[in-house]
Amino acid sequence: MKIGLDVMGGDYAPAATVGGAILAQKEISNGDKIVLIGNENAILDELEKQGGKAEDFEIVHASEVIEMGDSPIKAFTNKPDSSIAKGFKLLKKGEIDSFSSAGNTGAMVVGSIYSINPIPGIIRPATTSILPKENGGAGVLIDVGTNPDSKPDVLYQFGVLGSIYAESVYKIPNPKVGLLNIGSEEEKGSLLCQSAYRLMKDSKDFNFIGNIESRDLFKPDKVDVVVCDGFVGNIVLKQIEAMYRLLMKRNLTDEFINRFNYELYGGTPILGINSTVLIGHGISNNVAIKNMLILSKDVFNAKINDKISDALSKFNALKINNGDTE
Repeated sequence: MKIGLDVMGGDYAPAATVGGAILAQKEISNGDKIVLIGNENAILDELEKQGGKAEDFEIVHASEVIEMGDSPIKAFTNKPDSSIAKGFKLLKKGEIDSFSSAGNTGAMVVGSIYSINPIPGIIRPATTSILPKENGGAGVLIDVGTNPDSKPDVLYQFGVLGSIYAESVYKIPNPKVGLLNIGSEEEKGSLLCQSAYRLMKDSKDFNFIGNIESRDLFKPDKVDVVVCDGFVGNIVLKQIEAMYRLLMKRNLTDEFINRFNYELYGGTPILGINSTVLIGHGISNNVAIKNMLILSKDVFNAKINDKISDALSKFNALKINNGDTE
């Protein structure tokens, strides 16, 4: 497997990205190779500083960088030799098997949709976050920012995507899918949540258990996949990150709290596209980059895309088409 990495993406690039690649290369099999995409001189300088060997990697030179503040569509179009644009070109040609970046999230989403394309039947691709459980297990939150405005049929499809991801990567059998809401009753919540509930409640495409409240996110046996639109999901995710930082500042920690450290997970795949693409946190350090690269290998080997495509072809509770439902 060839694992592509945008070396220029992230607040601490290229030091953190090259450092993470060095750590990851020590953990992957001899048959796998990490492809470093970015300014060749900067990559070679960092490898020398950090004791890495250029021969352990493939290096693809990119003369441009899409900055964090750049407009995603304009930057992707106007910077064709950027590390992100070049990574997607390699991915599309099959010269790498996965592509990861801690850089401009919008540009990564644009590249995924317009270079790689969504799986047929996907309305909108989505991103996830892991939810640590009190018993040591894990759940999945979907979507966490890719789709701030979603319709009921999109939320329904998130239930499918999240269920497949939880089962394939986190090995959760028949995952329990819940809809994030302000109460457990069917009639509670916004018009979006009420409409989504009606679509999901009789689903045979996933194991829907009803509405779930945010106080139940970390309970061991309550829910495995929490569905919400990207606006709500992003607020939940950043609130969790803020609480973790506050606890660390006060030296209030234990084994469970430590599992909220983003470094342990590295990144999240964009679910619903025709390849393996992962997005990392902009503040990723070398450990987070390493774990993102390892996760990209796990996602690729789980054949998530094939399973999503197969699931979409077998929809029986709802035939999802753009504009079909309100």
